Amino acid sequence: MGSDIARLHHVGHVVGDLPSALERYRRLGFVVAPPSYPAMARGEDGEPEPFGAANTHADFADGFLELATPVREGDALPPDANVFALTAPPEVLPLLVERIATTSANLAACLDRFEGLHILMFSSPDIDAVATRLTASEVGHGGVNTVRRPVETEAGTVAETVRYLEIDGVGMRHGSVEEGRVGVVADLDGEIQGARSSEHPNGAIALVEAVLCVADDELTTVVARYERYFGLLVRSDGPAWAFDLEAGRLTLVPASRLEELLPAMVACAVGVRDVFATEEFLRGKGFSLGRTADGAPFVPSAEALGAAIVFRSV
Repeated sequence: MGSDIARLHHVGHVVGDLPSALERYRRLGFVVAPPSYPAMARGEDGEPEPFGAANTHADFADGFLELATPVREGDALPPDANVFALTAPPEVLPLLVERIATTSANLAACLDRFEGLHILMFSSPDIDAVATRLTASEVGHGGVNTVRRPVETEAGTVAETVRYLEIDGVGMRHGSVEEGRVGVVADLDGEIQGARSSEHPNGAIALVEAVLCVADDELTTVVARYERYFGLLVRSDGPAWAFDLEAGRLTLVPASRLEELLPAMVACAVGVRDVFATEEFLRGKGFSLGRTADGAPFVPSAEALGAAIVFRSV
């Protein structure tokens, strides 16, 4: 396999009501940090007001589950929300604002389709090499962006640098493909990410898989598209197709194998140390559990805001 994309970095769950989603994820047993809302002043003397997209994470040592929502005027903010004013050099700020506004518009378009998984990001030790390879393969993308965000650690607040690119689908809005937002993030600072990761009551320790449902007659096209993204050949896995990375996996499932056609990301899997303890925890919180074909328990999408969450022993 190619060495420039190494792992599944995060999946993003786009929700309409972030306070309610925070409560649901915490009941599922994930430690979810207070959400962050970017803000800007409308006028020279105005107070910064939230805009763009708000998000938060359930963190692991080398990745995370993201909850995200477009910020709409009049939205009620969670009581623990972290509202931060955007700061950037004057020559960079207009582009930053434009990118955030585009991301928010893309999230709103995803939410108009359905609440669920719409973001799929992978990690690379050399994101510039990824950008060069994608360009050579005629895969559209917006180039490598660089942002800095505050991170709370035991040693205090530190600034984390994040470099990422978003893939542009043919005929799609900038920063989006047919199934949502797909891209690549440069490997995060291990010490910062490790300090941010949490002990989750449900026992989750890693993000291990994302599942993408594809219409049967589009499967060949979508498989080929992801082969170009990864520079990696797909592996047949029974009725599904799988891309095995150094850490994590993307599985493509034909829609005929699901109960209904959902041409989008439909599930993710997290690794747990003790799957029996996880099952006991979830049942104790009132969740009904299904079983995957290989016996792993999962919380169905109807109880997890449109995206099934699978729990696998690792």
